[in-house]
Amino acid sequence: MKRETMVNAFDPEQAAGLDPDDLSLIERRGRVLGPAYRLFYQEPLHITKGEGVWLYDGSGRKYLDAYNNVASLGHCHPKVVEAVTRQLGTLNTHTRYLHEGIVTYAESLLATMPESLGHVMFTCTGSEANDLALRVARSYTGRQGVIVTKLAYHGLTEAVAEISPSLGDFVPRGPRVRLIPAPNALFVPPAEQGAKLAADLAQAIAEMRAGGIEPAAFIVDTIFSSDGLYPDPAGFLKPAADLIRAEGGLFIADEVQPGFARTGEAFWGFQRHGLSPDLVTMGKPMGNGFPMAGVAIRPEIVSEFGAKARYFNTFGGNPVAAAAGLAVLQVIRDEGLQENAREVGGFLKQGLADLTAEREDIGHLRGAGLFLAVECVTERETNAPNAALAGHIVNHLRRNGVLISATGPGANILKIRPPLVLGRAEAQIFLDAVEMALAAA
Repeated sequence: MKRETMVNAFDPEQAAGLDPDDLSLIERRGRVLGPAYRLFYQEPLHITKGEGVWLYDGSGRKYLDAYNNVASLGHCHPKVVEAVTRQLGTLNTHTRYLHEGIVTYAESLLATMPESLGHVMFTCTGSEANDLALRVARSYTGRQGVIVTKLAYHGLTEAVAEISPSLGDFVPRGPRVRLIPAPNALFVPPAEQGAKLAADLAQAIAEMRAGGIEPAAFIVDTIFSSDGLYPDPAGFLKPAADLIRAEGGLFIADEVQPGFARTGEAFWGFQRHGLSPDLVTMGKPMGNGFPMAGVAIRPEIVSEFGAKARYFNTFGGNPVAAAAGLAVLQVIRDEGLQENAREVGGFLKQGLADLTAEREDIGHLRGAGLFLAVECVTERETNAPNAALAGHIVNHLRRNGVLISATGPGANILKIRPPLVLGRAEAQIFLDAVEMALAAA
């Protein structure tokens, strides 16, 4: 189970206050979906509609969605809905036929990236994208080793579950995978983050080689969201990326979380670090809720793989997905959402700083654009994790119409990730709700 669900999971003891129909639905859900699924919040939500930054339950009550990175342009954005509907009513097939929309979308997507990333391969999910990236990296290097951070999440297929330690210790992890500490803003000074990450990577490579395995790739979510969100200082990731290449491996930037303008400072998270990755994986926000994902790759890396293996994904990159993806790029551009993420994200960050400045139980506030983290601690002197406070805030907000989650190794880091269309008025609603939750704590 990902750590973010530990303080944000359904608590049967809270069920007494739920609507009887919802209780019945929970029971039916458990019976048919089985035990591996989880529900958010002590009192689960029964959502029936979404629009912009708002979600609505069956009674019409609305909730400010300050968590969703899937509908990154807001729920049911009309331009994406229209593009998908129009294309679905015309044609939907696969990439073995020529289709103008697929090629146009690929050209538009690659135009947002460094020129060195000349090809893109489409999948349906971020898990598939990372799985494909690993296949290509291992084929190109002729190696097997992969290094990730200690609480990374890169997906659910067998191959990427092995490099997703946030799924839990029950996932088998062989000697070809090594874990290194993530950046840590509480205990490592900003000026030392880059050198520390590179040193940890060097140690992992040495240990891997001692076991007879050569490193194929170093893959990171470039904002380290599952590890607790560590965006700064910009540029600290570069020494590690340079090191893996010097050692004959590849650098893979997982952009599912920071990509598509979320940080405000850049369209892609890796751009904040002055990097041009060997491979870039994408997912969730790519289609604003329509299932699509992909991998951008340096042409020379995929050349041999393509000659030997070919590639086909029945639904990956289909015309409807391409229509959704192109609409997403156009909306980000036309509505100035990168600038909105920067401006409203800054407003949110300053507001949270004002609310938490005097609190001994808030150890650190950090973020970039519309992706923020608040670290709940027992006291600033020790900065020990305070999962109870994080859980209180998450569930207090939910009861008062605002949705966030928590993450990190101590399940104590508030994870704030609203759609990119969040405005100042909605941001103030969020801040007011946080103020109430802190007061109640």
